[in-house]
Amino acid sequence: MTTTQAAAQARPQGPASAARTARATGPGFWTTRRRDALTGYLFILPQLIGVAVFVLLPVGMAIWYSLNERNVFTGEQTFVGGAHYAALADDPQLPDVLLATLLFSGGVVVVNISLGLLIAVLLNRRFRGVTLFRTLFFSPVVVSVVAWTLVWGFLLQDNGGINGLLATVGIDGPNWLQRGDTAMISVVLTQVVRSVGVNVVLFLAALQGVPRELYEAARIDGAGSRTVFFRVTLPLISPTVLLTVIVTVVGALQSFAQIAVLTGGGPELSTTVLVYYVFQQAFEFNDIGYGSTLALMLLSFVMLLTLLQWQLRRKWVFYED
Repeated sequence: MTTTQAAAQARPQGPASAARTARATGPGFWTTRRRDALTGYLFILPQLIGVAVFVLLPVGMAIWYSLNERNVFTGEQTFVGGAHYAALADDPQLPDVLLATLLFSGGVVVVNISLGLLIAVLLNRRFRGVTLFRTLFFSPVVVSVVAWTLVWGFLLQDNGGINGLLATVGIDGPNWLQRGDTAMISVVLTQVVRSVGVNVVLFLAALQGVPRELYEAARIDGAGSRTVFFRVTLPLISPTVLLTVIVTVVGALQSFAQIAVLTGGGPELSTTVLVYYVFQQAFEFNDIGYGSTLALMLLSFVMLLTLLQWQLRRKWVFYED
């Protein structure tokens, strides 16, 4: 190497020379973008593992079981294809089960959302003891579902506390859990009283986020309380209303312990909702294949209702820019 060549290599490279050198060598594999992406994936990896193990794997197994006839005593499986899906159309009990599911879920959603919003509006005001009332309405949420249901089972018996209170005012109360017309009302109210506290907290948080200036402007314009609620409050908390409706619908469709402890699906099929019917077919009658098929039907209902409510947000939900 001559002195001239050594001096040329030692001379600092200009921008053009540095760019040519970078293109020649190529970028490293661990670029900043790839390192950031890897960091993000590592953060969500536990959640992805949980979804795969506790959601995707059980759904896949349910699909497999629905295509097979399984003998729980010998462990043998026989592939039957779509026989269990065809059996849905021939099940004489399924229409009554779907009707009970509709009545239970509809009752829970309507009463829970309406009552929760009403209580939240009342508790959003300043008065002495408001913190105590907020705690009282939320306290049933932290109680065990089975313990809560057992207590209400005793209260709703023929000689229970509810009928005892009615007797003090001269009313002969029915056997709430043994009559078809009152059993459904009993399980709906039991579910609502326990779970309404969650919606109350969500509605309270939304109500406290509404700017007070909007209320003052509405009152200056002469708007009454009803107009202020429907034209100011309700549109501004509509995203929270959408969230509570979705959560309440999914929770109602998955309610099992209340039915199992209070009525066992009876009398007859008046309170046999779909999730309890899945349990009966799979674990009481040992028909794993048909039970898995019903479970997939329930999953489809939950997904379709959630998707429908999510699509309706464009029409009913107001998002403040």
